[in-house]
Amino acid sequence: MPRGRGQRGPLAALGLHTGLLAATAVALFPPLWLLVTSFKPKSESFSTALVRDVTLANYTHVIADTYFLTWLGNSLLVVLGTTVIGVFIAATTGYALSRFRFPGMRPLVWVLLITQMFPMAVLIVPLYNTMASLGLLNQPAGLVITYLTVAVPFCAWMMKGFFDTVPVDIDESGRVDGLSPFGTFWRLVLPLARPGLAVTGFYTFVTAWAEVAYATAFMTGEENLTLAGGLQTFVNRYGADWGSMTAAAVVVAVPAAVVFGFAQRHLVAGLTAGATKS
Repeated sequence: MPRGRGQRGPLAALGLHTGLLAATAVALFPPLWLLVTSFKPKSESFSTALVRDVTLANYTHVIADTYFLTWLGNSLLVVLGTTVIGVFIAATTGYALSRFRFPGMRPLVWVLLITQMFPMAVLIVPLYNTMASLGLLNQPAGLVITYLTVAVPFCAWMMKGFFDTVPVDIDESGRVDGLSPFGTFWRLVLPLARPGLAVTGFYTFVTAWAEVAYATAFMTGEENLTLAGGLQTFVNRYGADWGSMTAAAVVVAVPAAVVFGFAQRHLVAGLTAGATKS
């Protein structure tokens, strides 16, 4: 029986599924092996066998005998400040670029794009000098400001794209009802951009939660480190505690996975609602 247009043959389907399974295995192997190693005794960290003697000693050591809880508190403070401030600035900037025309708008758009071209490593020295002159080294506020310089330009450009999809008639109806420009933005337009807010919030969260270069360059002393910087203390030039490293990495990955699930759910729900409403 001849195949219809666009239908795959048996060999093509087999090759496609084989490739997908191989890609899935490659993607899942590192985190699964990290999880397995975290439950191994330290003497078996380099063993290729699965867990023989399950132990929680690595987790107990990380939580009770290190500055892990202090790192967690520092990270939560930095992440909360970066996410809240970053999402607000990105949303308001994106709305302004989408709805208003003002002198310097086009150069501002180019600045938002050009800043994404510079690798983070190139900016460490100038940012370090700036933070030092402002007295913000070893301060959570310094990291928050630094992460905002990374997250806000990209997120503002992304939010502009979401606001461009919202009809301008909604803004006009808000002004007819007596709302101010900010009231129109806050009460009418912003709820319609919920998918963009979810993605923006997740990107800002990941930027502050998993960043290592700035966290280790601008923060010194174990009591001032964030989780990303604290993980490096387990593996250094003097030795490597892979058991503690993997256990800490698993604990650090849990909040990121929860936030990703939350953002993904709202993103899918928002896109579905927007597609079905008339």
